[in-house]
Amino acid sequence: MTRRGITPAVIDFDAGDAPRSPLYDDLFHPRIGALAQARHVFLDGNGLPERWAGRDDFAILETGFGLGNNFLATWDLWRRDPKRPRRLHFVSLELHPLVVADLRRAHHHSELAELAEELTARWPPLTPGLHQLHFEAGQVRLLLALGDVQDLLRELVGRFDAFYLDGFAPARNPRMWDTRVLKALARHAAQGATTATWSVARGVREGLQAAGFQVDLWSGIGGKREITVARWTPRFEPRGPAAAAARGPCEVLVVGAGLAGGATAAALAGLGCDVTVIDRQAQPAAETSGNPAGLFHGTLHRDDGIHARLFRAGALAAAAAVREAFEQHQIPGRLDGLLRLELELGVDEMRALLAQQGLPADYVIACDAAEASAMAGVPLAHPAWHYPRGGWVSPAALVDHWLNRRGVRFRGRVAIERIGHDGARWQVFDAKGTCVAAAEVLMLANAADAKRLLADLWPAAWPLRLTRGQVSAWLGDGASAPALRRPVAGEGYALPLGPDGLLCGATQSDDLDLGVTMADHLINFERLRRMTGLEPPADRSLWTGRAGQRLQADDRLPIVGPVPAWPLIPDARMDQARLVPKRPGLYVATAFGGRGLTLAPVAGQLLAAQITGTPWPLERSLAEAMDPARWWVRAKRRGSST
Repeated sequence: MTRRGITPAVIDFDAGDAPRSPLYDDLFHPRIGALAQARHVFLDGNGLPERWAGRDDFAILETGFGLGNNFLATWDLWRRDPKRPRRLHFVSLELHPLVVADLRRAHHHSELAELAEELTARWPPLTPGLHQLHFEAGQVRLLLALGDVQDLLRELVGRFDAFYLDGFAPARNPRMWDTRVLKALARHAAQGATTATWSVARGVREGLQAAGFQVDLWSGIGGKREITVARWTPRFEPRGPAAAAARGPCEVLVVGAGLAGGATAAALAGLGCDVTVIDRQAQPAAETSGNPAGLFHGTLHRDDGIHARLFRAGALAAAAAVREAFEQHQIPGRLDGLLRLELELGVDEMRALLAQQGLPADYVIACDAAEASAMAGVPLAHPAWHYPRGGWVSPAALVDHWLNRRGVRFRGRVAIERIGHDGARWQVFDAKGTCVAAAEVLMLANAADAKRLLADLWPAAWPLRLTRGQVSAWLGDGASAPALRRPVAGEGYALPLGPDGLLCGATQSDDLDLGVTMADHLINFERLRRMTGLEPPADRSLWTGRAGQRLQADDRLPIVGPVPAWPLIPDARMDQARLVPKRPGLYVATAFGGRGLTLAPVAGQLLAAQITGTPWPLERSLAEAMDPARWWVRAKRRGSST
């Protein structure tokens, strides 16, 4: 995917009867009004609401989000329709999205101002890629895809029941209406998909016909004599992940009740699945996810490569998940920013890098040492990246929130010795050989134990490393409350637990003994001094800590996705992860290292989409970077085998 910064839309609100784009010299909507056009062209033109009646999921793909009126009109119709689908998935592509102030102004006097205000409240930072926004308790999902339409369509995975072809006129924005775009839409079309657009340009109609659509002209509105409608009638069915038959809501068994298992269970329940989560411990998040607090934040690299893009997507999804948890429950944590010390670049170089990448201030800001110190409340010796949507949360409390969702059940003290399949369902067995649970879909989120359970099903090597880490904290020292206002990360990290507590860490070693040691306390507190100047209480009886194990792959990315089928065909083309055959109904999520809080929410959403066949909330390239078959693929590209 071509990576470039997002340039927001420029709008002339005083151009007459409708807002105008100076860049494209065109109106954002006709003078009769955006909602009138949306209802006649896009809703009626796609046969809505009749076509979605009684469905579990209905998916729409729009080219050109613009001011958001088509989405708002569709959401409004969904609200008013008693036969509406259980979930509405609305994916919209936009190269020049609105900044929040313009979005609010565009809908100030709208009849749908209430919905527009909800949209504005959840508007994401304008960073390239996919942003999933949930409304109506997750029943209405807007996947806002920011970037070039042709790049995005190559990255998007999903099948759609209806297409809204919008955007500025073909003569002013030809790239949006290119025949390659129309063919790409066809590759994402579900059976019986329909299309509607206000454009009757000959090139658009012929492009749709060439892509496999049967095209008709309907009466127009507001002075336009005709509009274009079409139905997908292909001669050949497309193949690949986007064309895979949707499983829909199903019964899923999740092994492992840490961050990965909890996030996936919640995402699956949100898509209507019946989920059982089992764990060998009596309570959820009792192992590595049981630390008293953890951080979530993005990262920044010069090349804005896979790691930076994935962690950016993960951090924004994590912030949304934590925000939702805070809105529903009082759980320990803060969502008011995080500072990451920059130990190599000066602040001028940092700001130049931000300008080069075009990243907005509501995602990350470059601060000099004085600015960072003022935000932290303690003197910092280095400049820092400030992530306004970063923060900290109690992992155990967050997992508990996820597992208390409707549709999720937890069973503790269930140790799994092996897995199997009886021809219809996946089964898990205990040490006595008893089948303790079974389901159509099995998802393994049990860290290093996942590889053991998959040893016979996927014997190809995963280069994994298990390490020990200890965090240190003090609590109850009210006489010397820490001055730290926000989490600080750098050489280790530190975060305020409240008025009289602080957590810092974490050490790393190959010694897997989980006993808390004084030596590691001293390492953590020395790092704390170097980063912040803070000292732990002199009374060591106030010191506390916790040790856990972290599993990490050699490329520092988690292993997330469907488990490959084995044995693989030696001579088959498998130089991309999506070409590797997958074992139906078997998935894995493991090796999150120390970044589970940042990556688990988006990984869980991805897995839920892969399992149910709904649009993926993550670009294909990022999903393939986490694919369990990626080492096999790399070996195939080198001409070797694993």
